Amino acid sequence: MARTRLGDAASSLTLRGRCLVAAGLTLGLLGALLGERALVQLAVFVLALPVVSAVGVARQRFRIATRRTLSVPRLPRGEDADVLLEVANTDRRAGGLWLLTEQLPAELGSRPHFVVERLASGATAPLRYRLHGSRRGRFPLGPVRLRLVDPFGLVLRTAAGSDTSTLLVTPRVQPLQGSGALTGAGGSGGEGSRRSIAVHGEDDVSTREYRYGDDLRMVHWRATARTGELMVRLEERPWRAAASLLVDTRLSAHLTGGAVRGPAADPAAPTDTLEWVVEAAASIGVHLLRGGAGLRVLTDTGELTPSLGRGPLGPEELLERLAELSGSRATGLQAGLDSLRRADVEGPAICLLGLVGPEDVHALARIRSGPGSDVAVLVDAAAWLDAGASRSRRPLAPAARAELVTRQQQAIALLRSAGWQVAAVRPDQGIAEVWGRLGGSGGDFGAVGSPGAAPVGQVPA
Repeated sequence: MARTRLGDAASSLTLRGRCLVAAGLTLGLLGALLGERALVQLAVFVLALPVVSAVGVARQRFRIATRRTLSVPRLPRGEDADVLLEVANTDRRAGGLWLLTEQLPAELGSRPHFVVERLASGATAPLRYRLHGSRRGRFPLGPVRLRLVDPFGLVLRTAAGSDTSTLLVTPRVQPLQGSGALTGAGGSGGEGSRRSIAVHGEDDVSTREYRYGDDLRMVHWRATARTGELMVRLEERPWRAAASLLVDTRLSAHLTGGAVRGPAADPAAPTDTLEWVVEAAASIGVHLLRGGAGLRVLTDTGELTPSLGRGPLGPEELLERLAELSGSRATGLQAGLDSLRRADVEGPAICLLGLVGPEDVHALARIRSGPGSDVAVLVDAAAWLDAGASRSRRPLAPAARAELVTRQQQAIALLRSAGWQVAAVRPDQGIAEVWGRLGGSGGDFGAVGSPGAAPVGQVPA
């Protein structure tokens, strides 16, 4: 940190210092007008005190170094993290009275304040504080702002460092059980385990008749001699379960205003539909990836790829990308649907959608991502609105609300008529609860959602 000049210190009077200067000037003026020498002498003394304090503060030399150690490398949203801030005095002389403030974004809580007095040269003061990750994102920690004050509290000298650290607040990952949507969609029960037909011996190998275009190196001569027809070895290529995860992040499709209460047992439940969808994507995506499934994650603006742009996403990379995922200004799902079509994953599509209408899902209803059951999980518009969610600070008019709910019901009916399994999720439903029902029903999403869901092809009244 650079040293502050005397002029800067003199101009950094505190409120107490300014009041003292004003009192000294007033006494001096009164003493001159009344001819009272005692008042003038008192005024000189009062005015000299801030000057002496400014000189004392300006002469204080300091040179510090800081280092931060976080208790966790990444902080899930809604949880706390402890930070160890080590302040070292690298100057040759002992420090004075230091008032330290760690600069933090409002999303991480209030700024911690510390008092360090007479820190010896080369010594280190360990300072600890706690952060609360109330919002996803990448946030800077620091720099430290140092304030020097004189013993009378008349002059304040400030300086800020340049060293910072970064904290990544990721979406929460709810523990999920079962294979959910991947049931029967490839792999060993959807768990992503590899399997193959092992060839341990010539007598155990499976064979079939030769077909035009088969590799001649696969001809099984013993079976050919036994049957009198050209036979080839039948081998199954090792494979694993796969799925596509489409996340709708359009601001126009989410209720991000208001304050919604989630399940009573979850104090950090998502308070808006966008956060619910992102948290569901994190939980489902990490669950499938850790189970060995191949996963492509797409949004309404394109596919999520690793920071290096190579290879598939891993669980940690998925959380990192979702942590910085914000609402998009896109008006439609076309970019995401194009990415879904190009992904060409041999497995089900799991679509996490906001408030959609028939035109939003018309193209989606025609896409089949694989042999499994494609799934659409939507936020229940009526339930979220009843819980206090809104598109802005002002509540929706009754006519606009009715139109929004009707359009979503039409979209649900359109998807179901196309063979999709559809779930409408209420704010009091957690991700683990929804996923548990999905796995328990063998991948049947139709049983999840608001009571009285419309049958396939019909729109609720």
